Amino acid sequence: MDKFEPTHYTLRCVATGHEFTDHGWDLVDDECREPSLVRAVYEKKKLEVKEGLGFYRFCDWLPVKRMLKGSAAPVTFRSKGLAAHLGLENLYITLNGYSPAHGAGMTTCSFKETEAYSVCGRMSDDEKRVLVVASAGNTARAFAKVCSENNIRLLLSVPADNLDALWFEKPLNPCVKLIACEKGGDYFDAIRLSDMALQSPMFYAEGGAKNVARRDGMATTMLSAATPIGRIPDYYFQAVGSGTGAIAAWEANLRLIEDGSYGNNIAKLMVSQNAPFVPMYDAWRADSREMLPYETHRARRDASIIDAKVLSNRKPPYSIKGGLYDALKATNGDVLVVTNAQERKAARLFEELEGIDIHPAAAVATASLIKAVENGQVDKKATIMLNITGAGEKRFKAEHEIFQLQPEKIFPLNVEADAVVEAVEAMFSE
Repeated sequence: MDKFEPTHYTLRCVATGHEFTDHGWDLVDDECREPSLVRAVYEKKKLEVKEGLGFYRFCDWLPVKRMLKGSAAPVTFRSKGLAAHLGLENLYITLNGYSPAHGAGMTTCSFKETEAYSVCGRMSDDEKRVLVVASAGNTARAFAKVCSENNIRLLLSVPADNLDALWFEKPLNPCVKLIACEKGGDYFDAIRLSDMALQSPMFYAEGGAKNVARRDGMATTMLSAATPIGRIPDYYFQAVGSGTGAIAAWEANLRLIEDGSYGNNIAKLMVSQNAPFVPMYDAWRADSREMLPYETHRARRDASIIDAKVLSNRKPPYSIKGGLYDALKATNGDVLVVTNAQERKAARLFEELEGIDIHPAAAVATASLIKAVENGQVDKKATIMLNITGAGEKRFKAEHEIFQLQPEKIFPLNVEADAVVEAVEAMFSE
């Protein structure tokens, strides 16, 4: 496309069905009186995949005003090694990461790139405020890459224990700044820190799961599977911290049904958590829409134990209308749980059979698939999609010089908001 035309869409409240115009960065329906997600309703009901545009090949169903440089789309291929090992006839792997042999070119090695390219594509190019993103690690790395390469001002908030995730193939543009909460804090503490920064009018929130651009960006994983397969999968496997990726897959599924070219199947969402950090598993097992009490000290301890640190969200969009609880109910899905030992074994097996190293969260999803097969929870003849949400990092680092992003400031867990605001405003006033 020589000249990109902004996508035409409206927003619809899941709770009420009220449809309204997006004013540019609407995260909720102001007329709705209960917590609810809003969805994008696209003018084009038939998906036209546009080759040669990287991630933006799916721009018909992305709420974007512009295309940014440097993007790559998820890649889906039919498994041979893992499928044969598990006795599965139609196992498809959706790869988000770095694997030249498979045409996978995400240089952050994470599917969080799908969020970043979509969210930043939704932004106006004349935005003067600073975007704020809180992250357990991978999301921060993806947004940092996209914002650095496209000169978008960005403030990241990450737990100090997860700073190792902030690696890059080249030094970043100084438009990207990083703050952290001290060691012992978790993702929730990083969110609290970012909320303090947002008290300044200089900054605005990315919005997390409430941002339709984040969800529809992640939805491209389902699109990248259904389009080459020619049908909607029967099962969808993914590890979840917030569950946003699974919500997005469900929403994409509904759009594919409306398209009419991929059947009317509803993919069964099979999501998994890393024990002992399992708040959504606990709520689901209790058949509770609301999250169960999770004492702060215990949550921080459990988050410190798990290998998949990115899955440590204490306040996920689970109970909200249109959130994970609704997605699981609508798809007859399930929440599974695997241990660190099972995750590590699955990572080794995947690399041995498929030739690609994978992130711990992706290994959690793989381990849950293995358990589901062993327990007879899946039909071995069914079409199964395994969302590998991060891969190829070991190879990428071996092939490239790596640079680490250092925090501008590390704050104590009991910091006051005024101190945070003063510090972050100074960072972007130079």
